[in-house]
Amino acid sequence: MNIGWCADLREAALLHRLGFDFVEVPLAAFGLDSRTSIDTAKAAVAAAPLPTTAFNNFFPRDLHVVGQEIDSDRVQTYLAGAADLLHHAQADVAVLGSAKSRNVPNGFDRIQAEDQFLRALSWCADAMKGTGTTVVIEPLNRGESNLINSVAESVRFAEQINRPEIRVLADFYHMDEENEPLETLRDCAPWLAHIHLADTGRRNPGSGSYDYDRFMGLLKEIRYTGAISSECKLENPEPEMRHSLAFLRRYWTETARQTAHPDC
Repeated sequence: MNIGWCADLREAALLHRLGFDFVEVPLAAFGLDSRTSIDTAKAAVAAAPLPTTAFNNFFPRDLHVVGQEIDSDRVQTYLAGAADLLHHAQADVAVLGSAKSRNVPNGFDRIQAEDQFLRALSWCADAMKGTGTTVVIEPLNRGESNLINSVAESVRFAEQINRPEIRVLADFYHMDEENEPLETLRDCAPWLAHIHLADTGRRNPGSGSYDYDRFMGLLKEIRYTGAISSECKLENPEPEMRHSLAFLRRYWTETARQTAHPDC
């Protein structure tokens, strides 16, 4: 199990020293609107002391894929630059949360909005073909997004695209906020390609009361082989990161042993 942390690329050195396997960095922060910005981004990830095998923050906030303000040419140009960088970084996944880009404007037709998002997913699949990167749809709680609020909904969209470049993410925080049953992990297992973790109050894993027994047990049950990243709030970054890494490694090892020897 590869364990990473969602952070700015500048924190890669700290994460490397603490023993993390990768850093998950924001894609939109690189700009990617010109050859110069793409080349600069490539140099930055190449120089990172830790693999950048996952990216999040997929679209810039002002690049809409739903609603009246879609600039198709700009979206396609951005996706081409993103695919170039992700291929160079040898990224396994790119997380498509991007609430500002996908939220349905007030009064806008819901069916049309869903069709637009499906079109955007098709564009993503086209752009990522051959890069080795899978775009994973992130369900967000209703306080952040009004489109796709559960893992099950993400799968519904992925199924309609039905291409290997599009899969889904399960985020423990958003599942808890939406009271989505953890058993959804089992139901949606064939589509899961990435996991985000947090704990009570969106703090670091191992600091609260989230049911990690059940969550980790289900991941083992479905033989999940992807990576996991912590995406959470921090007050004292280094000790909290260290604590969470130890917590998750210990949890995964113990869960694996219990799954292999259920009578122990």
